[in-house]
Amino acid sequence: DVQLQASGGGLVQSGGSLRLSCAASGFAFDDLAIGWFRQAPRKEREAVSCISSSEGSIYYADSVKGRFTISSDSAKNTVYLQMNSLKPDDSAAYFCAAALRTCDSDAYGMPYWGKGTLVTVSS
Repeated sequence: DVQLQASGGGLVQSGGSLRLSCAASGFAFDDLAIGWFRQAPRKEREAVSCISSSEGSIYYADSVKGRFTISSDSAKNTVYLQMNSLKPDDSAAYFCAAALRTCDSDAYGMPYWGKGTLVTVSS
């Protein structure tokens, strides 16, 4: 079964940067689409970004385009989310999720989930 371990969250000032990591195991890494979702208190979970190496596709939410960059390292079975120019509105619990080959911006389309890592951006 697919197991995902997210890390890299923390407290950062507005305008700062963080890099999140999602280590995957239990499945052929290159066959997975791995994405990031986030959920702030009293808000719905939303898709942030996703990468599918097998399909050569990358997705970004409009709210993070130009600031966040997703990348994949198959040698380490890890997906990274580089977050720059962070804003207080980016504060949330960030979750990595996986599906077979195809990214889905709907959380219900991503059957595998890791525990969240908390990102707090102070103003």
